[in-house]
Amino acid sequence: MSLSELVVPKHSIMTPGPVEADPRVLQAMANPIIGQFDPALLNMMDETKELLKYLFKTNNAEAYPVSGTARSGAEAVLNSIIEPGDKVLVPSFGRFGYLLAEMVERSGAEMKLLEQEWGKVYDVETLKKEIKAFNPKVVAIVHGESSTGALQPLEELGKFCRENDVLLVVDCVPTLGGVEFKTDEWFIDAAISGTQKCLAIPTGYSPLTYNDRVGKILEERKKIEKGLDYDAVNPRRIQSNYFDLSQIQEYWGPSRLNHHTEPTTLLYGLREGLRIIKEEGIDNRIKRHTLHGEALVAGLQGAGIKIFNDLDTKMPVVTLIETPEGVDEAKVRATMVNEFGIEIAGGFGPLAGKTIRIGNMGYGCRKDNILGCIAALEATLSYHGAKINRGDGIQAALEYYAKLGDDQPL
Repeated sequence: MSLSELVVPKHSIMTPGPVEADPRVLQAMANPIIGQFDPALLNMMDETKELLKYLFKTNNAEAYPVSGTARSGAEAVLNSIIEPGDKVLVPSFGRFGYLLAEMVERSGAEMKLLEQEWGKVYDVETLKKEIKAFNPKVVAIVHGESSTGALQPLEELGKFCRENDVLLVVDCVPTLGGVEFKTDEWFIDAAISGTQKCLAIPTGYSPLTYNDRVGKILEERKKIEKGLDYDAVNPRRIQSNYFDLSQIQEYWGPSRLNHHTEPTTLLYGLREGLRIIKEEGIDNRIKRHTLHGEALVAGLQGAGIKIFNDLDTKMPVVTLIETPEGVDEAKVRATMVNEFGIEIAGGFGPLAGKTIRIGNMGYGCRKDNILGCIAALEATLSYHGAKINRGDGIQAALEYYAKLGDDQPL
């Protein structure tokens, strides 16, 4: 079999992730491989930790990535702090809340699962009552649910958890770097994210941070693997070696424990992506995502396309539209990518076939992408028989942008 050189089609990725990587990140990843204990690489690791603290808005001593997709960070945090029989409360309001619940259940915890209608979020008073009644060691919750586009308020919840000595673990995979997220100010004990969404870096890393409350548990459960410390014993050792944060933090710390081999090129990309975020300014970046998200909604509404989300609790970076009656959403997505080169996403679970998900994240969160997506979606829905206001959507988005001042971070 003869194979030609790899040629990948260039698409505008307007999904809730993965998204387009910043070209500067891809360029950084083309640098030569160096050894995992090369002084230059160790320096990059230290720089990356400081940049992650800036991104997470934290003074935590620990902020580093776990090698793996975003769920690897969640597995690492949950497996490292949960011991069999620990009580854990998981309030789910979409696919990724259920994912947290499955991880918690597999860890041997006594779990209580709360379920909310997809598209809705929790009233904080309801969560307070559940916490008081169940008295968990940990509350694990999603910040932004990319399966529904809903955004769960956290500030009051975090304060309540801290006052009641409950650890708050938050999945901020789709929100970090594009939506306001304040680890310390919101009393979040551990936060887990991914690189393939608002950070505009290829998938393969899960940045996380945690405070001393979590660190104390890790120290109590720490057990170095036998090949590095033959006599080490700890009956409370963390059940996974690969996802053992008590050892991983030692690799990212001064002792440089040889826990695993760092994916060098991914580190190059992460460090450059975080540098770009620092250069833009995290608050400017969040505002850019908010403004383009508002432009997208204005355009969709102008076209008469029904938004699924409650706009009061909608994520700025994910928008769900309801599939028009009589239209096959899979065919809509196929036309968008095959004819216009724009990728959008379908729904999950009870929303499958009923909704289409559109993301405006990271490098792809740009005016040209927003306008191009609206124009193509108008044409595509009309082509498939939907009754919409053709042309009005793109005009509404243009009018939205025209009202913004020249000083806006677009």
